[in-house]
Amino acid sequence: MTVLTQGIRDGGIIAWRNLLNARRNIDWLFAAVVQPIMFVLLFAYVFGGALGGGEYREFLIAGIFVQTIAFNSAFTVIGLCNDLQKGIIDRFRSLPMSRLAVLLGRTTSDLVVSSLALLIMSLCGLLVGWRIRGSLLDAVLAYLLLLLFGFAMSWIGALIGLSAPSVEVAQSAGLMWLFPLSFISSAFVGAGTMPGPLKTIAEWNPFTAVIQSVRDLFGNEAPPGMAPPEGWPADNAVLYALVSSLVILAVFVPWSVAKYRRVASK
Repeated sequence: MTVLTQGIRDGGIIAWRNLLNARRNIDWLFAAVVQPIMFVLLFAYVFGGALGGGEYREFLIAGIFVQTIAFNSAFTVIGLCNDLQKGIIDRFRSLPMSRLAVLLGRTTSDLVVSSLALLIMSLCGLLVGWRIRGSLLDAVLAYLLLLLFGFAMSWIGALIGLSAPSVEVAQSAGLMWLFPLSFISSAFVGAGTMPGPLKTIAEWNPFTAVIQSVRDLFGNEAPPGMAPPEGWPADNAVLYALVSSLVILAVFVPWSVAKYRRVASK
């Protein structure tokens, strides 16, 4: 059995263990599911009337999707830090299992939770007037891009979780860096409305690339009065979103595994 095959097999076992643990901690699943519903309803009805009504709701949903799956990486942060603090990582280290398994199991189980959150958000979006206006193939590609980006964000969360000195610090560190990235993007307003440097950051922000690619694939357009996105990232949104996710994985998977080896060897 190759190292990769063993890692995938052991990772599947750890993922199942994490999902069983999530089932016993309903408050964790509750937070993962209720938060996106609150965002959809609040932005759709509190800001939607001022920013374009039903057309703004269609524009909004892609941003909520991306923000939610990115924020779900905080569960990876807290889960790994909690296992580390309770000594569970030490128990795993004593077993004849792949070093990749613990991280792969955690990120995979959190990907399942993100998939559930996407399903619930999609149903909620349909209720507030959002529609998929592209083809079925485009819609499937949009969801796959979302899950790939969410998986990539989980590996960033894995590194933060292994680096945090306590669960309390992990709770803050897991979300702190996500707020500026998600709001300095086209999640809620067009990037063209932002001043100077913020506009450039928003246009090249990977969040914006994923959001714009999902909007394009779903066939959702910006409401009247909101300037359409411009520049290379907007014109090649799907490509840029895919490359951004793969680059994040290429950087943070080996970095997280190396960090895990150092932490587990203490």
